[in-house]
Amino acid sequence: MGVTDVTTEPNAPWLIVGLGNPGPEYAMNRHNVGFMVADLLAGRMGAKFKRAGKAQAQVVEGRIGPPGPLSRRVVLAKPMSYMNLSGGPVTALRDFYKVPTAHVVAVHDELDIDYGVLRLKLGGGDNGHNGLKSMTKAMGAEYHRVRFGIGRPPGRMQVADFVLKDFGSAERKELDYFVDRAADAVECLVAEGLERAQSAYNS
Repeated sequence: MGVTDVTTEPNAPWLIVGLGNPGPEYAMNRHNVGFMVADLLAGRMGAKFKRAGKAQAQVVEGRIGPPGPLSRRVVLAKPMSYMNLSGGPVTALRDFYKVPTAHVVAVHDELDIDYGVLRLKLGGGDNGHNGLKSMTKAMGAEYHRVRFGIGRPPGRMQVADFVLKDFGSAERKELDYFVDRAADAVECLVAEGLERAQSAYNS
């Protein structure tokens, strides 16, 4: 099955997935920036996450975008299965809410981009990211990604150690701004399309 053109299904809902690990010990990890963006989007919608029935995830249902023709029906989701098993809950939610795969957006940390820089795209590889790897295995690769740069580990630090550490004190000074900008990028992607969002936010 090829990529679904967003313009052919303007009324189809969107599934916005913040990737991360559940539990307070992971809350400020670099690997959890997807959860941070999802939480901010939920706050903008004036809603709180709740358990999603049988799916191993928390969800918020609502709308994104300005009132009128650019408003889009969305489901925000945070898989509660741990990062490397994200594909199961995401696919279950996609099927339950009847979301085209091209209307799925994964918000995730990205090692090969400098801290705070955003890159939006449709499809592509997983670049070693276990959350993306699980999602792609479960439903194919043709979903959108909002990639939030966290940079490479310093010195000889292992990647797994780096992503599971909290953002450093210098990073935290700008973290709220960068998370806010990533949430703006998600809203732009959903309401106005990938090309417009890339032009505005692929810094």
